Amino acid sequence: MPIDTFILLPGVVLSAAVLPGTFELAMLTLGGVLPRRKTAAIRDAAPLRFCIVVPAHDEADGIAACLRSIQGAETGHHSVTIVVVADNCSDDTAARAEAAGARVLVREDPERRGKGYALDHAFSILLKEDHDVFVVVDADTRVEPNFLGELAALFQAGADAAQTRYRVSNPEQSVRARLMHVAWLAFNVLRPRGRDYWGWSAGILGSGFGLHRRTLESVPFDAGSIAEDLEYHIRLVRAGRRVRFCDGTTVWSPMPATAAAASSQRARWEGGRFRMMREQIPPLIRQVAGGRWPLLEPLLDLLLLPLAYHVILLALLLAWPWPPGRIAAAAGMVIVGLHIAAALAVGRAGWRDWGALAAAPFYVAWKLTLGKRLLSSAGRDAAWVRTERTKSDESA
Repeated sequence: MPIDTFILLPGVVLSAAVLPGTFELAMLTLGGVLPRRKTAAIRDAAPLRFCIVVPAHDEADGIAACLRSIQGAETGHHSVTIVVVADNCSDDTAARAEAAGARVLVREDPERRGKGYALDHAFSILLKEDHDVFVVVDADTRVEPNFLGELAALFQAGADAAQTRYRVSNPEQSVRARLMHVAWLAFNVLRPRGRDYWGWSAGILGSGFGLHRRTLESVPFDAGSIAEDLEYHIRLVRAGRRVRFCDGTTVWSPMPATAAAASSQRARWEGGRFRMMREQIPPLIRQVAGGRWPLLEPLLDLLLLPLAYHVILLALLLAWPWPPGRIAAAAGMVIVGLHIAAALAVGRAGWRDWGALAAAPFYVAWKLTLGKRLLSSAGRDAAWVRTERTKSDESA
């Protein structure tokens, strides 16, 4: 085999690995920064009956703060019911939630552990009642006062589903938390803005998303993987449903302070995503090839690796002695830089956020140490594990 082939083949493989993600980043960056019109509430629209569902697994220390946040949100003329799903808890989450004024559903099923199972259990009960919109808020998050009003405007305008901004509440905790804050501005703000601008489904981010009754009735929430939000979103798009992005309000969640807890959390999240890539990319390719074009963006989203790994592949391609690949890698690096800069601009980031980028190479190196945990989390039997937090995390 000629020596040129040894250069060509790896270059082609690396280029094929990064080009779909580079295109996806370019489109979402552009769409994320372009101006958009705010969805105004429809005058004289009927009030909505909201049901806020809080899945909780061993969240006794923080559940009351979460519920106070939801109870403090402005309801306007809408009605609100708050339901906590105490799922396979070994602490007194249920008692504390009830004492804080929430309705509590207790679920015990050690064989079917996971947030998706908890939500499916709750919805199977709550859909028999008279709620219009179901909103999922994680037990470690807090919402802004305009949370319900902003969501209501979208649902009254006919949205099937909606996702709010989802941001880090304690970026000052550590350099790692600051970098996660920057990453979330890209993943949880800029990218959904971009999808919404182009008319694509914005995605579901795990907390701060709402589903209309008709959506849940037509597409049951029976996603049981550790990446239940991504799994369910793909099912929504397959069913012709679109998630709108609610850009005017935010749910806030703390990042873990310790390296061990952060490693566990990232491995769980990204392992779940890699599992979805393995399971969903082949059928999505077949469906897109068969003419189901709305599934192209979810496919491109899955083909885009987590940004740290995408950058590693770009760096390898840039170093490879194949000129076309180097050109593609250089363009990809520029787009990554623009993507991060756009995320910081859209998120109105401060100088500390920009300064934290100096530690990005160390963050990428840290991500490489997660390999074994990531593979474990990518398995079919990965369980819902609560991330350990400090007391400061709980109150953030």
